[in-house]
Amino acid sequence: MPASLPPLPRCPHLPEPRGQMDWRDLAMHGSGRGPLFYATMLKYAHHLWRRRLAARAILCLDRAMGADLRGDEPVLRASPVPYAALAWMLRHAPPEVFIGNPRVHFQHYAGRMNEPRREQRRWRAWACWAITRAIMPRLPGDPRHVVEEPAETEIFAMLETHALRGEALLWRDVLQAEQAAGARTM
Repeated sequence: MPASLPPLPRCPHLPEPRGQMDWRDLAMHGSGRGPLFYATMLKYAHHLWRRRLAARAILCLDRAMGADLRGDEPVLRASPVPYAALAWMLRHAPPEVFIGNPRVHFQHYAGRMNEPRREQRRWRAWACWAITRAIMPRLPGDPRHVVEEPAETEIFAMLETHALRGEALLWRDVLQAEQAAGARTM
């Protein structure tokens, strides 16, 4: 980040990163993708966000959502699945900060998901896609990537089936808040 540019504001939905972070913070987990990995990914996302690397921060949220969690881990009480963090970043990214096209990103991610926990991760990607569409309705999808885009009711039902207990309600609350905010600004 150039010294002349201030850091982006802190995200109220993510844990505070400790000092400097880089790839070594992720590498220390090896192939482990459990609660410690989840916590590190959220902190690293926040670190990248503050450094004005919004697109990379969003990718870290993806990686956090891919962590292998059962739902009873203490880290989830302090830092629930980061749907609110994603929404906040999309709403607060300054126009000059690169975020790419998150709608296309999540569309591709959901449409090309593989194991482990394919269905859980796939429906989380569609959930993020729906949040992105609510916040940035003018972003185009990728017409070359032929995939059936699900309705919100289907996303909710699939999160109920494949995600953590209460996660579908968490997602729906974030989505509805963003839809209401969008309606107020139109």
